[in-house]
Amino acid sequence: MDKTNLIAELGSRGLRGEAMSGPLYKRLALALTGLIEEGLLKPGAALPPERELAEALQVGRVTVRTAYRDLMSAGALESRHGSGTFVSQRVERIEQSLWRLSSFSADMRSRGRTPSARVLSRSVARPAPEESFLLGLGADETVLRLDRLRLADGLPLAIERALIPTKFLGVDAADTGSLYDALTENGFRPVRALQRLTAVTLDASSAAVLNVKAGAPALLIERVSRLEDDRVVEYTRSHYRGDAYDFVTELKVGDDL
Repeated sequence: MDKTNLIAELGSRGLRGEAMSGPLYKRLALALTGLIEEGLLKPGAALPPERELAEALQVGRVTVRTAYRDLMSAGALESRHGSGTFVSQRVERIEQSLWRLSSFSADMRSRGRTPSARVLSRSVARPAPEESFLLGLGADETVLRLDRLRLADGLPLAIERALIPTKFLGVDAADTGSLYDALTENGFRPVRALQRLTAVTLDASSAAVLNVKAGAPALLIERVSRLEDDRVVEYTRSHYRGDAYDFVTELKVGDDL
């Protein structure tokens, strides 16, 4: 819906009609919500600046500002610094099992979604002492540090920070595909892992990368993956959007009950 049609549609919804009750900003927020729910305002659509919409509807700028703020608090709109106000992207929640070892790419492909990755930083260096201990590395060995934004169908879902010994993956490893696929191709297929989940909130930097508000809920997942011979092949810390993931597991009655 372009700007002209949006203003016409809002005007036709009788913001000042006798049938409408409540403060004017509430009526405007309700009208915008209706357009979003009806699919007339698509996810990612840009809304007019406050002053422009206020002049077009012949209402006060404070009315538009308050309506926008109400809808931002409800998650229907989002403000992008330097760009304006947009309809929030709808995130389809993903149910992720905890009992199966698989990569982000494999998980997304199994759901019919297209996985991708954007490199945030990449370096090859010697590990810190605690990393050497965790990975079982000698003092002269090196690791690949690869921080990536993981996306599905172009939507950012997780920040993944991987630490992998270069003897398993090499310094020229591809950065945008599945690391598990790359390790398997090199003959170092992970077969088991220990995973820890922690509920956290995102700092401003991570939130900006994931296109959510600072302080938004997230799941911090730490994973240590091992080879068949028990060598550690990967250590990863990932922040998954809390509004996008549900992690589930199956529980069974134990023999002691």
